Amino acid sequence: MPPRKAPTARQRRLGAELRKMREHAGLLPSAAAELVGTDRTTISNSESGRFGLSGERVRTWATLYQCPDSAYVDALVSMAEERSGGWWDDYRDRLSSAALDLAELEHRATRLRSVTIMHVPGQLQTEDYARAVFEEAVPPLSPVDLRTRLSHRLKRRDVLDRDEPLPCTFLIHEAALRMRFGGPDVSRAQLDHLLKQSERPNITVRVIPFAVGGIPNAGSSTLYVYGPVPQLDTVQMDTPTGPAFLDAETLLANYRAVLDRTEKRSLHPVRSRDFIREIAQQA
Repeated sequence: MPPRKAPTARQRRLGAELRKMREHAGLLPSAAAELVGTDRTTISNSESGRFGLSGERVRTWATLYQCPDSAYVDALVSMAEERSGGWWDDYRDRLSSAALDLAELEHRATRLRSVTIMHVPGQLQTEDYARAVFEEAVPPLSPVDLRTRLSHRLKRRDVLDRDEPLPCTFLIHEAALRMRFGGPDVSRAQLDHLLKQSERPNITVRVIPFAVGGIPNAGSSTLYVYGPVPQLDTVQMDTPTGPAFLDAETLLANYRAVLDRTEKRSLHPVRSRDFIREIAQQA
């Protein structure tokens, strides 16, 4: 079995979960290899995501590791069996692997919840607003790179329109609503679009007004992606160099608490829509 050159975040995550399962069973790699009838190198490469595993083999390893959580095992089996790529593969070698991983992460999600401080969430951005955001990049993007990032950003919006509507909660700070990317006309159109999207049954928009004061983790935007089971949730953070992904259990619990506290301080969805309309009239 030839090793993968560059495992995706999803492939690395599957391997990491198999490593945690082995460690919870109290097995060293050498003991696990003997138990499942393979060699230590295969265990290592599988846990790093460099070797792929069939769903059947994942289930066999889970049984030998005596994992008691059947829902968790079923989710890992599904991860192993989902080998087909997606629309994001069209951007391979044109965008960073992190951008592709983010698109796949959202595509596989069962629910999204985010808090954004200085910009409207990517899934809710209009084309003109997204272009204005990308035009602020340092160093400036070439026309080709700008078009590539823009088309990728707009394609990410498709998760909101899939056959089984994806439940999404967007917590948006007032600062993001008042930032006039692209000027007054673009900003006004963006706010109008945000209002229309907030009326959809699967989308909840809640505003965090300046008046509430401080909120947890106020310095950065956060996307919490829910997996099929809580152990497979992921947090995506915006950084100056691109998306960063976190999945340690303690960090997941902490970020759930951050989002819970932030949501409690945000306005009710109906009041949020009124608030957005007021800002749009001022734009």
